[in-house]
Amino acid sequence: MTASNGSPAKKTANPRKPISARLAGMPHMPRAGRPDRDARAFLRILNLATRLRPVEHYSLHQLREVWRLTSLALSEQPAVATVREIVIDSPAGPIELRLFRPDNCDQALPAFLWCHGGGFMVGGLDSAESICRNITHNAHCISVAVRYRLAPEHDLAAGREDCLAALRWLADNGATLGIDTSRLAIGGDSAGGNICAAVVQQTLRVGGPALCLQVLAYPATDLLQEFPSLVENADGFMITDKLLAQIKRTVATSFESLDPQDPWLSPRRSKDLRGLPAAVVISAGFDPIRDDGLDYTSRLRAAGVAVELLHYAGQFHGFLNFDAIIGAGSDALQRISTALATAFRGEPAPDRTLEITDAVSTPSSRLCATAGEMTTCGLMTWVATERWSATLLRQVSPLTASAARLVLQPLSAPLNLVRRRLIAHLDRRVAQQSYPVSQN
Repeated sequence: MTASNGSPAKKTANPRKPISARLAGMPHMPRAGRPDRDARAFLRILNLATRLRPVEHYSLHQLREVWRLTSLALSEQPAVATVREIVIDSPAGPIELRLFRPDNCDQALPAFLWCHGGGFMVGGLDSAESICRNITHNAHCISVAVRYRLAPEHDLAAGREDCLAALRWLADNGATLGIDTSRLAIGGDSAGGNICAAVVQQTLRVGGPALCLQVLAYPATDLLQEFPSLVENADGFMITDKLLAQIKRTVATSFESLDPQDPWLSPRRSKDLRGLPAAVVISAGFDPIRDDGLDYTSRLRAAGVAVELLHYAGQFHGFLNFDAIIGAGSDALQRISTALATAFRGEPAPDRTLEITDAVSTPSSRLCATAGEMTTCGLMTWVATERWSATLLRQVSPLTASAARLVLQPLSAPLNLVRRRLIAHLDRRVAQQSYPVSQN
């Protein structure tokens, strides 16, 4: 997500021309003709909910709680061996970390530090839970979520200072937690992608710990620049212009005494990106800040940094947090895990663009298309309702939630089997490498 200090934002040279049309190696299809099948169903439900109660009617406390619960309810949370929370010291005060370990063996494992998204004003350890569990499970590494200071209580420098301090602490003290400190990586989504990119640059500038990989999921790398995708995807796709305006108002005071043109806040504005670690960048076609991440990808490649760009033309901003109902979220987390495992083995990172789209065939008739849409919406409503109910019950009484699960699991098993088969039949994707073009 982006923020502004209230000054007029600079425009691109040609705001009507998409980033992918102006830069080499960008996706051939920046945005699909319509959102993916499951994304359409999710957005229908979301847009209905926001019409009943617009997001601007929520207080900051309510927004934080809604995002925390939504992230927990609509995400898969694979089992890991251990989850523990620790508090570390930093120059600015204590910082909470949540560590996820895949096994209980004595072998030192590589570590991945995750900076959560949320427009610099929402999010926390719970909203990072599913992403960290997935990475830990699939990449067989230790994942570390950091609770950094949020706006408007703190300025925008505070959060990145916390994440930088957490990275340095892991490099200096990680061995005591079973971490192989010679194999460290960092990542973040949205505002967390902004923080991640800034921390990676600062780490290189000051000679900090060497990093194997940086993972930037739909990052906001410039807090002033406006890109064409802001207009193209202004309404109806999770992050709207109204929500962005609310974020700008909320964090406006966080710019006092800060310069948003400073690469510490807007890493895209760094004049030298050479020497940075290889990157994985996730982009989504229906994301208002899509072109920000694509532009930063191009700048990294121009500086000689290998980038694996994973572009989901039919997805929206934030889809990684909803992998229980959005198949592309699960797909992206698996691809991130594969990239991390490759980097941790010391293998060279690929420099390529993969475009990942729905593999659903064209319906034979309008009736079949309508039936397909209704089936998808019904399945999603079923899954979402079940997961929301379980999540809310766990918040009230974890013991009751566990008992209910034990009682209901045998009764619901046949229905869940049918549901999984239906979803597996519908949930198919095709990945095509569009850069560099393979020579046959």
